Amino acid sequence: MRLTLKLAALAAVLTTASPALAAVSANAVADAKGLVLQPLTLTKVSDLDFGTVISTVVAGTVVIDADTGGRTVTGGVTPIPAYPGGRAVFAGAGTAGEAVNLTLNAPSVLVSTTNPSDTLIVNNLALDNGGAILRTIDPTSVFFVGVGGSFGIAASQANGLYVAQFDVTADYQ
Repeated sequence: MRLTLKLAALAAVLTTASPALAAVSANAVADAKGLVLQPLTLTKVSDLDFGTVISTVVAGTVVIDADTGGRTVTGGVTPIPAYPGGRAVFAGAGTAGEAVNLTLNAPSVLVSTTNPSDTLIVNNLALDNGGAILRTIDPTSVFFVGVGGSFGIAASQANGLYVAQFDVTADYQ
């Protein structure tokens, strides 16, 4: 009987001492986002970005299409395809069928964030839809406005990130 008890105790020890399989888990994080608009508002969705380019000893331009956000370059500017930039987008809300008059206030230059004496010429900024300043709010009560532009890159333009603010105003009629 002692032998039976010892074997039973040994079996109990071996059963509880055997390693359990470790639980495996994985975790990933994502953002939850959405755009909420109130009537008679205009909200920036994305910034105007002419992307990354390399200047050469020949001046050139970078153009961002206001309708598509596509980029073209001319002259001695070399585009970096991995960083093409894109158009600015604004979203507005209002009463369906109402007219909205848009005003675009463009800067004349972009200024280097590392050396304020280094600037880029803003040739122009333009609204999408052929520059139309009058829009009619669609049946969803929402409208979007794209902004593109043309930027002059000087010969041997200094390195740096160039920025300037601009604004779009929506006057609801």
